Amino acid sequence: MMSVFDIFVANIHFIGAMIIFVIGLYIVIAHPNLFKRIIGINVMSSAVFYFFVAIGAIADGRVPIVEGVVTPADFINPVPSALILTGIVISVSFTVYALSLAIKIHQSYGTLDQEKIVEMSTRDDSYD
Repeated sequence: MMSVFDIFVANIHFIGAMIIFVIGLYIVIAHPNLFKRIIGINVMSSAVFYFFVAIGAIADGRVPIVEGVVTPADFINPVPSALILTGIVISVSFTVYALSLAIKIHQSYGTLDQEKIVEMSTRDDSYD
């Protein structure tokens, strides 16, 4: 029977990915600055990529190129790597779009603090 320490060591990559995700989630929830929130979302997406890498990795695994007689259990799963490449493209696209919106918001309101932006937008609507 495995001890708690052995289970922890065997799943250290999954635990690390969860910790990184929670750090990114904290950044998104705790900071009113829009730029910091975009960084927090990028941290969360990096944690998801790390989690997928941990899923696809196996001890003493090989690249899935067939040479001679091998069993499929010896290969590293290539699907998570393909998903990660797609995720990186989506993450970069989201970051560029979010930063461009943040620039426009800063040009309109002069700040990136969400609380001040909400206050300014409700003050603007009050004289209608």
